[in-house]
Amino acid sequence: MQSFDIHNQTRFIFGEGSISQLGELAASYRPRCVLVVSDRGIMEAGHDAAALQSLHDAGIKVASFHDFAENPTSEMVEAGVRKAAEVKPDLLVGLGGGSSMDCCKGINFVYSCGGRIHDYHGVGKATSDMLPMIAIPTTGGTGSEAQSFALISDAETHVKMACGDKRAACRIAILDPELTLTQPEAVTALTGIDAISHAIETYVSTRRNLISTTYSRRAFGLLARGFSRVLTQPTDLEARCLMQMGACLAGMAIETSMLGAAHATANPLTARHDITHGQAVGMMLPAVIRMNGTVHADWYAELMREVDPTVSEQEAPDRLAEMVVGWLREADLKISLDELSIPPEGIDTYVQDALKQWTGTFNPVPLDAQRARDLYLSTVSESVR
Repeated sequence: MQSFDIHNQTRFIFGEGSISQLGELAASYRPRCVLVVSDRGIMEAGHDAAALQSLHDAGIKVASFHDFAENPTSEMVEAGVRKAAEVKPDLLVGLGGGSSMDCCKGINFVYSCGGRIHDYHGVGKATSDMLPMIAIPTTGGTGSEAQSFALISDAETHVKMACGDKRAACRIAILDPELTLTQPEAVTALTGIDAISHAIETYVSTRRNLISTTYSRRAFGLLARGFSRVLTQPTDLEARCLMQMGACLAGMAIETSMLGAAHATANPLTARHDITHGQAVGMMLPAVIRMNGTVHADWYAELMREVDPTVSEQEAPDRLAEMVVGWLREADLKISLDELSIPPEGIDTYVQDALKQWTGTFNPVPLDAQRARDLYLSTVSESVR
């Protein structure tokens, strides 16, 4: 049995309307100033105002930072650090999707430890204690609230940098499913597919262990029950709960198990063609499942039994891959490079980029150049190869 060393540093608070507890929870740290990091879409949805009001009601001085976008870059982190240097916070709040929480963690690394975000690319590179952070996810997707990693893109090369350190873990995560009701349909689809990919990839990684597989399997069961429902019934609060909790549990699995080849091959498409992460990883996932299934069909059968106890080991990989394709179609997402209008001529470049991705090193079938190329080619129709 795989050994593990897990120290859960985050307090999780789940419940409808739980964002109202933010002020009280923040006050327990006796902050002089709180910096709230949230994107402009969160402001338009009114969640930013709700968070700020709760903090103001607790008598806390508040500042806000909004100047970042999806897939936050090193330049955006630097802008946030300048804002932090101006207001001198002693507590951070990341409010929004994975981009908000990643940007907030990135700011924390640099503001607390100095240098620039590139200095923290890797694991365990923080040079001092970091500011306490409260995460409030408004999507059912990344599970960033349960992880000690920030994913930041280099502003010049667009390469995604995973910056991880135990000291970057959130002190508190507030999981309020009501906040996810305002997600646009596309965001619901993309973040949901991302969460599903986390549950599937963490279940078969080389670092899988008794704890991570428990998180992954339960996450997959919740997400499989909730995804179609949130697409067709976006105001179904129970379905939103399933997605938010599934995403969080999958995030907890990432923290101890890591990801795999679907993320490694998706990131170059995001970096070079600005393909949304959920779209890219969802498109690559079925081929990765089939590849890994040639060796670990038994693991996929265990996972599939969360939704179908009768599935056989032999049929499990294809059944799971087809289930993912079905979800992509339900979500009106693309399943091939052709549909994304990405020419196959760039595949050799994507292969080289994919082999540099840290996540690929945890795939249960070692990711080499030929396998990476085959994964990309599986998303290209015969007529254009």
